[in-house]
Parts: sequence; C-alpha cells; structure tokens
Amino acid sequence: MQVRTQGQQGNAARDARIEAELRDAGLRPTRQRMALAELLLDGPHRHVTAEALHAEALKAGVKVSLATVYNTLNQFTEAGLLRQVVVDPSRTYFDTNVSDHHHFFFESEGTLQDIEGGTIRVEGLPPAPSGTALARVDVVVRVRKG
Repeated sequence: MQVRTQGQQGNAARDARIEAELRDAGLRPTRQRMALAELLLDGPHRHVTAEALHAEALKAGVKVSLATVYNTLNQFTEAGLLRQVVVDPSRTYFDTNVSDHHHFFFESEGTLQDIEGGTIRVEGLPPAPSGTALARVDVVVRVRKG
C-alpha cells in the first residue's frame, strides 16, 4: 500500500484535472504536454512567449526543446486552451485567458495586461468576405509609461 502525503495528493488531483482538460480538448496527455500544461494552466491567467515558457520549463527540470514548446503552444491554441496575441510580426504571446477580452501592451516592458471584453466597443467593421464569418476582434492598445 502506497501512502501519499497531502502535497502528493494535491499533485495527483492537479495532474488528473490537467489530464482531463487536455483530453476534453481532444489532445493526448503526453509527458511534455502535461508538463507544459501544468506550468501554463495551474495558476492565475497569464501571458507568455514561447521563449519564456521554454526557459521556465528548463528551470523546472522539464527537458523540452523550443520547437516542442512552440508546437505545443500552437496545439493548445488550436484546441481552445490558449489564445494567441500577436503584438507585432516578431512578438507573439499566448494567453491562458480564453474569454472575450482585449489587451494593453506596455511597449517599454514588453508585457500585456487584460482589458475586460465589454469595456471596448468596436464599430464600423466591414462585412466579412464571402464564405467567411467573423471569428473575433482583437484590440491591442499600446501604452508607454510616462
């Protein structure tokens, strides 16, 4: 008989929750997906780059390549577990908050802050091209401290 400490029981419950979340999203819970999902989804909402998550994973002892981190983030995004926020062509963030909302982008720090979805009204959008439907509108408000 194996006896678990309270911390181990919490880890087992967390692992079961994350595994169920991946399966519900149609993803097989591989060791690397589980490890990255734990870093991303076990805590408050946040915005991460692939490079930052890769560094965090290595620091936590997760042996994973940067390419695998990118692939996993894209798979999580396609499965609806993350939202991709493109700030410019060379900078993409992944957001654990998939609800309807927008962002402030602090240019000097390179960080994002959520703006509640109902606080910005976008008017005058052109009709979507024939055969398409509007998926969502992302607003990134760029700010500088000053």
